[in-house]
Amino acid sequence: DEAAGVLKLTCPWRTSRRNALSWALDQREWIDAQLARVEPAEPFNPGALIPVEGADVRIAWREDLPRTPAMVDGELRCGGPQSAVSTRIEAFLKRRARDLMSADIAEYAAAAGVKPVSVTIGDAATRWGSCSSQGRIRMSWRLIFAPPQVRRYVAAHEVAHLVHLNHGREFKAFEARLFGPGISEAKAVLRRIGPRLRRIGRGS
Repeated sequence: DEAAGVLKLTCPWRTSRRNALSWALDQREWIDAQLARVEPAEPFNPGALIPVEGADVRIAWREDLPRTPAMVDGELRCGGPQSAVSTRIEAFLKRRARDLMSADIAEYAAAAGVKPVSVTIGDAATRWGSCSSQGRIRMSWRLIFAPPQVRRYVAAHEVAHLVHLNHGREFKAFEARLFGPGISEAKAVLRRIGPRLRRIGRGS
């Protein structure tokens, strides 16, 4: 689990702990190779370069700048005590994510002729979005780092679930019509950049 920085072993519940750990020890070479590939966290430190909506932005801190972060000339500027920079940047990005994703969901819902009960953001460890049987949509705020077409693909995917609460043939056809051209590319980009999106802002 790159986001949490831990190695997880899952197995059927009847498996004994001893057998599970013995099996894991037999995989030591593979485990070491995976751990070597893990990239470090990317905290919201002054000077850090992070993607916002797919475009690289430099975090610029100066104590005399306004405390509320603002995007100015390719920089995400923030003032006040340096110890609060990470918290302020994250709060700013979450607000931006909520506003953009709410607009995305509203657009696709109107096109689909449906209306979600609610739209919220979160930070699920394994999902970029979810849609409950009650029509509640939840999106990962970390999609704010991704290019717009990737974020919008997830929004279209979850809105499609308001019509088909499964991943069957009808769902996939409806999802493709709703999103339009480029759905395969958007999925591929999300798979490629997903691990990094989960690292950004951690370790602060």
